[in-house]
Amino acid sequence: MPNLKVSLKRSIPWVIAFAVIGLIVVFAYLRWQAPSAQGTQGTQGAKGGGRAAGGPGGGAATPVRALPAKAGDVKVYLNGLGTATPVRTVTVKSRVDGQLMRVLFTEGQLVKEGQLLAEIDPRPYQAALTQYEGQIARDQALLANAKIDLERYRKLLAEDSIAKQLVDTQEALVRQYEGTVKIDQGLVDNARLQLTYSRVTAPISGRVGLRQVDPGNIVRSADATGIVVITQLQPITVVFTIPQDNLPAVLKRVHAGERLPVEAYDREQKARLAAGTLASIDNQIDTATGTVRLKAQFANEDAALFPNQFVNARMLVDTLHEVTTVPTAAIQRGAQGTYVYVVKPDLTVTLRVVKPGTAEGEVTSIDSGVSPGELVVVDGADRLREGARVELPSNAPAGVRRGEGKGGARKKGIEKVGE
Repeated sequence: MPNLKVSLKRSIPWVIAFAVIGLIVVFAYLRWQAPSAQGTQGTQGAKGGGRAAGGPGGGAATPVRALPAKAGDVKVYLNGLGTATPVRTVTVKSRVDGQLMRVLFTEGQLVKEGQLLAEIDPRPYQAALTQYEGQIARDQALLANAKIDLERYRKLLAEDSIAKQLVDTQEALVRQYEGTVKIDQGLVDNARLQLTYSRVTAPISGRVGLRQVDPGNIVRSADATGIVVITQLQPITVVFTIPQDNLPAVLKRVHAGERLPVEAYDREQKARLAAGTLASIDNQIDTATGTVRLKAQFANEDAALFPNQFVNARMLVDTLHEVTTVPTAAIQRGAQGTYVYVVKPDLTVTLRVVKPGTAEGEVTSIDSGVSPGELVVVDGADRLREGARVELPSNAPAGVRRGEGKGGARKKGIEKVGE
């Protein structure tokens, strides 16, 4: 009996293993039989009612959105990253030493050229001016008296009453006083100039920054920080870069005397900030980046551009006339290369290999592969294959729903489909 119990204990695992294997075989058989049955039913249904679903031209149509290829003009732009740069930036400094008495501007204020910004204590320079004016008055009186004596000596010399040496000496004295008066006049002019410098005015029109010194402090002409910084905002420039390979196209237009339009956009390239023209091109290429710097000027009347602001510059360099364009969303890329799905009149699609040209925003020009008027799929192409049936939106034009193209209808001045 003990041997029988041991034998039964050893046989239990094998029984369980065989049971599990049997269940697996039954489950696999049932899984294999289900598709076969469905295939048989589908075949019978196809014999009785038509083609099997999923075949070319048969089954449910795939909903897609399609737009016709168009012919027209496409604008070619060059894009570059840029920075708004003031035409002029000036640090306003005192040209004389003294105590800052008054500050007559508000931080961030727009000022005009010549507008009074600050006043330095003028009293020392007024006193110096008074001193030099008195000195020149004294020397002018001495000069006048010397000239009178010279006239007397000349009359006496004519009567042979005095020696000629006295006349020569008097003439030299007159010239000496004339030189002294000129020196005094220079001192007076300089004192007046220093007195003028005690009134600090704006050298340019623009926006003032933050005040660098407060009233009551002693300012000197040698101070590096100055009183305030003024930046000119109108006009303003944008310095941006383009690849060196695009430079010949730009130079060709510039040498022809054309003014290339430039637009400035925000960081996300959605909002246009300003429109201007190309002003200048740098004289060398940056060997580290392979780019060249360009400068565009903008009127900036609404002050949309701010100094050192990061912008995206877009410059128009050419216009392609009468080219075929399709929405950029219609262009697909795969093992076949670059292709689009063209909707045929029977509402089936065919894969068409294309050669894309210039891309700008939502529009891409097509050099070959598609003709104007042909419908191309712009939404739903990922669910299509060659010969698949498609369904167009009910709100599409009647001709488009029937798969009819525009018949070569042309629209000039196209930049973006839908505009």
